[in-house]
Amino acid sequence: MAAAVVGVSASSSVASSSANPGLMTAGTLVVGMNLQFKPEMYLKGNTPAGYDVDLVKALAKAMGVKLKIDNLAFTGLIPGLQSKKFDLVSVGLTNTPARAKVVAFTSPYVPYAQVLAVPTKDAASVTSTSVLNKKGKVISALLGSTAQIEAKTVFPNATVTALADQNADFLLVATGRANGIVVEDYLLAQFQAANPGKLAKAPIKPLDVQYGSWAVQHGNSKLVKYLNSFLCTAQKNGTLAKIYEKDFAVPAFPGLPAC
Repeated sequence: MAAAVVGVSASSSVASSSANPGLMTAGTLVVGMNLQFKPEMYLKGNTPAGYDVDLVKALAKAMGVKLKIDNLAFTGLIPGLQSKKFDLVSVGLTNTPARAKVVAFTSPYVPYAQVLAVPTKDAASVTSTSVLNKKGKVISALLGSTAQIEAKTVFPNATVTALADQNADFLLVATGRANGIVVEDYLLAQFQAANPGKLAKAPIKPLDVQYGSWAVQHGNSKLVKYLNSFLCTAQKNGTLAKIYEKDFAVPAFPGLPAC
């Protein structure tokens, strides 16, 4: 596991608090991430970067505390939160009933759509999910993600293969070992930019539109309350839109449910 400590100042235009809003250690915000999802969260050299990183920097600034980011495998984030290694997990988790049994969730902070991507040569023929919802077809998705759940729901007759590394899941499809991948649209765009001509979005509507939330240790209502207030303020004053548009390089923030 790699860790990065990011210094932030105490002043902020979003919010401020001199009290410890439910942190494990006063003066330090510890955030668990999986830094492999550019542009949402990734390593730029050895430095954490991306939308989630910029947002938790703003959060730490609002709290007036130091920020420590722990980078580890996606599948280790919720267990790490349960074992109190982090104050929160910031990796775009959707609030599912199964997850809500073991962690607490904040309001949403990031929108994204689940799409089906296939080899470019096959894109024109995959005009519906039924084309791949067959015995003998293989669908890839990130292990432990909502994309994996979505893949099993939409393609019950196919085999769903899930690996713990997002790039490895993409490569299953790009190298012909899987017929398609269920993935967030922005992650597909990043893969396409780095690997032109390999994968294309199937010409069908998004399989689902979801919203990612921060996850917090069960029972830490003080921190959840603070984070929800921070996010609502950031949503209303345009901070979320500004960070999203910069990091995702899009002209407009897709928006979130009203807070």
